[in-house]
Amino acid sequence: MRVAATIGIMLLGGAVGAAAATPPSLPEPVSNNAVAVARVDGREYLVSVLGLGAGRTWRDLRASGYLHELGSDAWVPLPEIPDGRGRLASAAVGIGGSVYVFGGYTVAADGSEKSTPEVFAFDVARRTWRRLADMPTPVDDAVAFVYRDRYVYLVSGWHDVDNVSLVQVYDVSGNRWSTASAWPGTPVFGHAGAIEGEDLLICDGVRVQREPAGGKYASSDECWLGRIDARSPTHIAWRRAPDHPGAARYRMAAFADGGRIVFVGGSTNPYNYDGIGYDGLPSEPSAGLLVFDIRREQWHSAEGPAVMDLRAVAVTSRGVYVIGGMRAGQAVSSTIVAVTKPRNP
Repeated sequence: MRVAATIGIMLLGGAVGAAAATPPSLPEPVSNNAVAVARVDGREYLVSVLGLGAGRTWRDLRASGYLHELGSDAWVPLPEIPDGRGRLASAAVGIGGSVYVFGGYTVAADGSEKSTPEVFAFDVARRTWRRLADMPTPVDDAVAFVYRDRYVYLVSGWHDVDNVSLVQVYDVSGNRWSTASAWPGTPVFGHAGAIEGEDLLICDGVRVQREPAGGKYASSDECWLGRIDARSPTHIAWRRAPDHPGAARYRMAAFADGGRIVFVGGSTNPYNYDGIGYDGLPSEPSAGLLVFDIRREQWHSAEGPAVMDLRAVAVTSRGVYVIGGMRAGQAVSSTIVAVTKPRNP
């Protein structure tokens, strides 16, 4: 059953529905940025690192970012990551007082792209970076989620010349890598997903066409449910999930919400990092949320912001925030959008 619900959206300068004050705009526009939340001594911090600046060229890749303490009125510049190389499509997660940043890709002047293996952790209290064990297989545009505040899973994604079906698992407590049950669907990049307890849902993204009559890349409309074995975290029981309403989306974001997985934004026309589709047409963001009830295995749609080129949203005790991203006309944004959680239908 697919039914409509409503959601309140709060933009800078106004609100629909009750919500805490939205954080201020970023000091500069940024898209495809890695976003996470860290917590130190009861305080919450938004972190936005790496990504693409307003010019949308290889020169506009960012190697640093910003930090915002919830309740304050400013963003604080962060030092560059240790190797000083700007990246796109990195993944970030917050665990305790640290933000862990995985992979991504660099873009050279000639347009060549390279997946990066480096993993860095940013200590919010000390304002310092440290380098951790490299990814066994460098990936970008992968889905990242955290299990038990210890294991970080990187699902599928792009590695230099093709997508991979790997599920790589980083153990924060031991600074070591392992592999989990492989991604069962068509390998993709630019997909999205989240975890609720032991249950996870991952949807959409872009697949490689082996006989590219319509171009090398095409949207994937696959959604997969996974359940992690609590006794063996590298074992995931996968099964196909129902299709969501509407067309497949690229580079949306997702978060868990009390037995539901909520997907935000994205675009129905897959594109290169500059926002121009692989079909040569400018891509535009999709408005609205896609909401999946895990127990009932049912989808419904809700109102939501039109924004694309997301890596994640920031989930805090005060609200869920979209930080930057691309708006209509491929405009890189500095705006923060607070999304009120949707009501059940």
